[in-house]
Amino acid sequence: MKDGRRATGAAGEQAAVIFLEARGYGILARNWRCARGELDIIAQDGRELVFIEVRTKRGTAYGSAEESITAVKRRRLVRLAGLYLDQLREAGTPWQGPWRIDVVGVQIDGRGQMAINHLPHALEGAYS
Repeated sequence: MKDGRRATGAAGEQAAVIFLEARGYGILARNWRCARGELDIIAQDGRELVFIEVRTKRGTAYGSAEESITAVKRRRLVRLAGLYLDQLREAGTPWQGPWRIDVVGVQIDGRGQMAINHLPHALEGAYS
């Protein structure tokens, strides 16, 4: 079961990357990890750094993929974004512009067809 969910998640993330690249996003990192968690995709959209949470679900029995982002998950994403920005600063390459957190929901229907819903600016911020 766990491997099936992992494969579903990986397929959703790959679909999200293709979707974002087709819209001009530059993918900087995938599955960035630290002791506190993981950021699915880090990209650049124009002059904004974008942290992207990808949620993939089969069916809609328990709501949509993007509806599965809880307040706790949102706080964790903001904290992880800050840790990534700290890492850039410590490496001597600080991010000087605005940043935001997007959510990409990937719904997979019973035929295996994917529908992608991109929610830009789910959270925004600036870092100095």
